[in-house]
Amino acid sequence: MNILIGGAWPYANGSLHIGHLASLLGGDVLARYYRIKGDRVLYVSGSDCHGTPITLRARKEGVAPGDIAERYHREFEDCFKRLGFSYDVYGHTYSEEHKVFVKEFLSDLYHKNRLYEKQIDQTYCPVCSQFLPDRFVSGLCPHCHKPARGDQCDACGSLLDLTQLIDKSCGICGNAPEIRPTRHLFLALSEYEKALRQWVEQAQGWRANALGMTLRYLDEGLVDRAVTRDIDWGIDVPIEGYEDKKIYVWVEAVLGYLSTSAQAARNYDWDFKDFWDSSSPSLHYYIHGKDNIPFHSVILPALLLAKGDLKLPDRIISSEYENLEGRKISTSGNWAIWVQELLDRYDPDSIRYFFIANGPEKRDADFSWREFIGCHNTDLVNQLGNLVHRTLVFLKKSYDLTVPQGSLEPVIKSAIDKAYAQSGQAIETGNFREALEAVNQLVRLGNRYFDEQKPWVTIKEDKGLCDQSLYNLLQIIANLTRLLAPFTPFAARKLTSLLHLRNQDQDCALRLKTGPGWIPIAIPSGQKLNEPAPLFQRLDIKLAEDEQKRLLAGIL
Repeated sequence: MNILIGGAWPYANGSLHIGHLASLLGGDVLARYYRIKGDRVLYVSGSDCHGTPITLRARKEGVAPGDIAERYHREFEDCFKRLGFSYDVYGHTYSEEHKVFVKEFLSDLYHKNRLYEKQIDQTYCPVCSQFLPDRFVSGLCPHCHKPARGDQCDACGSLLDLTQLIDKSCGICGNAPEIRPTRHLFLALSEYEKALRQWVEQAQGWRANALGMTLRYLDEGLVDRAVTRDIDWGIDVPIEGYEDKKIYVWVEAVLGYLSTSAQAARNYDWDFKDFWDSSSPSLHYYIHGKDNIPFHSVILPALLLAKGDLKLPDRIISSEYENLEGRKISTSGNWAIWVQELLDRYDPDSIRYFFIANGPEKRDADFSWREFIGCHNTDLVNQLGNLVHRTLVFLKKSYDLTVPQGSLEPVIKSAIDKAYAQSGQAIETGNFREALEAVNQLVRLGNRYFDEQKPWVTIKEDKGLCDQSLYNLLQIIANLTRLLAPFTPFAARKLTSLLHLRNQDQDCALRLKTGPGWIPIAIPSGQKLNEPAPLFQRLDIKLAEDEQKRLLAGIL
């Protein structure tokens, strides 16, 4: 099977915070799982470097927009690498390759008469002497009457037109803008409404929020959208007469899934069409937050339909919001935890584990320092770490780190098989919390088994029984190297080394074209293991108080 996984493209206008992380982690879980399973995977994303927020930030700092984009793109790359995100390509929208791809795509649509010209009224600021792009206009949403920007209301999720806003003001100078005529190229979303509805109603594997929001847009009736903008920073429009305009950022950003996957396919000498032809046996996932739903469930598929013969999204995995200590994350209000700072102080697997186990999959989630540190100590130290360390320490003391003779007991075999089946099925359907819980059940069974078998007693009274129990414990731990790889890849790699196993799962999860399979493994009797070492270190719960103080002081 050919698997395409597209992670949302973060705006390169500010640092990544935990809300971004919570919505994106599932993409790496999927990629690592499918590679281990043996499928051909293209896992792609990149930095959105042409958004209006970048221009706003550049104005405030007195630098060029490209300087802002480059700065945060490099930061994003570093954060994702440290977190273990296994992108095949993590690109950026100011690359020449992406620009060429987008221009050719839009030019083809134009010459196929999929785009049309139209004069519209546009907000213009006479004080700033320029037409105002979407995010340069603030006002009230005409539907819910809450504060909104020009293209979308975050409060109710409505897609908006600049002229619809109530009490409009210029986002640069704060003055009221005027309405002036200008010409733009439009994509006739309304013409694809019927096809989109048929596609959505047959969709499987979508999160409930994506399905509900998209059907609401369709019920309200799709409005044609301009694919060009009167701005200075962006990709040039490759159409005569529109040389002074740029391509709408969300049009070219979603096309990044195609441009980066084309690059990744070339890197592996694979055929791009195997992943993107409408008739190809491929499976597409899109991972993002719920504020990005319309761009993946309306704009992207409409562009693909306009182009023709391209595969539409299969599974839209859209997260709810991640809150912070009971409050909505606010970057402007300095109420956020930045991923870069979190990585500087905590194990990347601890971070990954928490946001997978407590992620905003079906409802808003809340991050608290006490829960984060408690989760690390309870699940990773007391359960997983305890099972591994006490088993290997006992093996060192009593067996000179050599796997004893034994046979796999039916109850242990059944538990291992169940962990693979339940975890794999949950990953494929985007239920990552459920998938991780299936693995945790095996960990807890291992700890119960250790306590029930009492190897510290049987080593003196019944050596054969002790051999059997240690053999079975080691089979559980060996399979955790594979079962944990999608979730906590660094711990899985360390555990693989402790057991002196081949590192094929980790190699596969990072770049190989085929994997060993999402199936149980065995560690043979007689194998010599490496010196035991703790997988995780316990964190002092008092750290939670210290971190809360830092947060309240605006240090994070």
